[in-house]
Amino acid sequence: MLAGATLKSAYYSQLGRTMKIRLNKTMVAVATSALLLVSVPVAGITAAANATAKPTYTIGYQGPLSGGNAQLGLNMEYGVQLAIQQANASGKYKFKLRFQTLDDQGDPSVAPGVAQGAVANTNLVAIVGPSFSGATAASMPYYGPANIAMVSASATRTSLTDSTANPNNNTFFRVVADDSVQGPADAKYLVTTKKIKKLYVVDDGSSYGQGVASQVSTSAIALGATVTTASVPGTTQCQAGTGSTSEYSAAATTVVGSHATGLFYGGYYCDLGLFLGALKTAGYHGLIMSDDGALSNSLISGTTPRSAANNVLISCACATSTNAAFNVAYDNLAGFPATNATYAAEAYDAANVIIKAMSQLTTISRGGIVAKLKSSGFSFKGITKTIKFQHNGNISGSAIYVSKVVNGVIKQLGLE
Repeated sequence: MLAGATLKSAYYSQLGRTMKIRLNKTMVAVATSALLLVSVPVAGITAAANATAKPTYTIGYQGPLSGGNAQLGLNMEYGVQLAIQQANASGKYKFKLRFQTLDDQGDPSVAPGVAQGAVANTNLVAIVGPSFSGATAASMPYYGPANIAMVSASATRTSLTDSTANPNNNTFFRVVADDSVQGPADAKYLVTTKKIKKLYVVDDGSSYGQGVASQVSTSAIALGATVTTASVPGTTQCQAGTGSTSEYSAAATTVVGSHATGLFYGGYYCDLGLFLGALKTAGYHGLIMSDDGALSNSLISGTTPRSAANNVLISCACATSTNAAFNVAYDNLAGFPATNATYAAEAYDAANVIIKAMSQLTTISRGGIVAKLKSSGFSFKGITKTIKFQHNGNISGSAIYVSKVVNGVIKQLGLE
C-alpha cells in the first residue's frame, strides 16, 4: 500500500508539474499575443503622431477684399490660397501652412491697423502683398521692424524700394516691374509705336495713378511728344453708386479742346469707366490707354455706354496665364477663370517663392525668409517668369504687356 501510494503520489506530482508547465506556456502565449495586438495600434499612433508633428506656419495675403476694389483682391487671394493648398497636399515639405486673409480695402488709412494685427500673430512668417502701393507704404512701418517679408504681386510705385522715402522697406519685394519700367514702356508704345505726338495725361489723384502718370509724362516728353497733364481725382474711390459720368463732363470737354490725339489715364478701372462715358459724350475720338489698375472686366461693366470702353489699351507688368494646369485648378477653387483674374498668376508665384525660401531654411523664421529672398543665389521658376530679386526688392528684369478691349472683351495683344 505504501509503495502504491508512493507511486500514485509521484504520478500526481509529475502531472502537476506537467500541467504547470503547459499552463505557463499558454499564459506566455496569450500574453505575447496580447502584446502583439497592442503593438499594432501603438505603431499606428506613433506614425500618426510623426505625421502631425510637422510645425505649422502662417502665410498671409493683404489686399482689398471688400469695397470697390475687392475683385482685384479676390483675384490674388485665390492665387495665394491655391499655392498653399497645393504645398500642403504635396506632403514634400517639412512644415505645413495655414492661410490668413488681411483685408486692407486697398486704403492707406486702413492698412496700418491690418498690418499691426498681422505682426501680432507670432505664427505668421510672411505675407503676399500688400496689393496697392499706398497701402504698402502705410504698412511698411510695421512689417519692416518685425522682419516680415512682404512679397507684392502688384504694388508698382517706384519709391516703394527707395529707402529714403520708405525707411522701413527692408523686407519689401515685388514680382512685377515697377512704374519706372512700365511708365517709360507705355510712353514709348504711345509715341513710337502708335505715333502719338500730342498726348494728354490724366491721373486719378491716387498715389498709384499719380506715380505711373508722371513716368509716362516725363518719358513721352523725352521722346519728343507735346504733353498736357491734369489731375482728375476719382469721385467714386471704387464705391458703387457714388459717382456718375456727369462728374467728368468738364474734364472730358477740356481733353477734347486740347486736340490731343492720345490720352493716358493713370488710375483704376472704376473711375476710368465713368471718364470714358464722359469722353464719348464730349466727342473725343483719340486713342486711349491706361495701366494695370484698369485691367479688369469691371472696367467694361462700369462704363456707360459699355461701347465707350472698346479699343481702350491697357498695359500691365502682368501676363494672362497660359498655364493649363494652373488655370484649371484656379477656376475650380475661385469659381471664375484665371484668364480674367488680373494678378492671380503673379500672386500664385509670390506665394510659391515664399514657400521655396522656407523649404531651404534649416530653421524657419521671419528674418530667415527675408535673408533667403535677398540672397544672390536664390531664384524661383514660376508660371509667369523666373523670379530673382535685386537687393532692394525689385525683380530682376521683367516685361510689360499690352491688352485691348475688343467688342467688350479684354484681349492680350502681347509685349509692348
